[in-house]
Amino acid sequence: MHPPYPFPEIRSGWLLELPDLRHRRAPGTTCLTALESGVMGTIDDPLNDRKGCGGVMRVAPAGLIDPGDPFRLGCELAAITHGHPSGYLAAGILALVIDAIVAGHDLEAAITLARDELRRWPGHKECLAAVESALRLADEGPPTPERVARLGEGWVAEEALAISLYCALTAGDSFERGVLAAVNHSGDSDSTGAITGNILGALLGPEAIPQRWLEPLELRPEIEQVARDLYHHFGNPGEIPDPSTDWERYPGW
Repeated sequence: MHPPYPFPEIRSGWLLELPDLRHRRAPGTTCLTALESGVMGTIDDPLNDRKGCGGVMRVAPAGLIDPGDPFRLGCELAAITHGHPSGYLAAGILALVIDAIVAGHDLEAAITLARDELRRWPGHKECLAAVESALRLADEGPPTPERVARLGEGWVAEEALAISLYCALTAGDSFERGVLAAVNHSGDSDSTGAITGNILGALLGPEAIPQRWLEPLELRPEIEQVARDLYHHFGNPGEIPDPSTDWERYPGW
């Protein structure tokens, strides 16, 4: 028996009550170390000099909530755990790309907007070079494992972003084609698959996801509930959320 927790209210909320979320799923060492430190990293006061892809692969929602400055928000969220400029600037790019797609831009235009913003930030050269490599490679044709390998393996943020942009740019109107390209290489393929899915999902909509992929999806009802709640809060400004329902699901202790 575990001893009673002194503040049981912090253990409330429906997500904490899902046993499937208590399984080990190989979270990144940088993320765990940063979160265990008890200090929140920032752009101006970084915790480390890490640039793994754990920052960029989690920030797509920042492009969906109309924060006014999705690039900065993406950077700030990634900088909580990843202090290297490439670690958080890649996240800023993804957030702005998602925001621009939702606003009606095509993928190429969204990338252009993100590149223009990226150039305004210190330490951008490495990330900019990776994005430009992805654009050049997209002009050469559809992805193969050998072409993807020219962009790196995806373990670090700028490589994961570049691979994902390349796979999305060459996917045409096929969510499946883009994601399959992103997961069929010898590097950090689950991360590049996730980021590519973020981009193509925003670009093509949920109906583009193959049904045979959705049916066995683990925790699908919970994932869809979180997505609906995010939209309810941030994607539909005409609605006023019910604070009592929100507090029950996501207590702000």
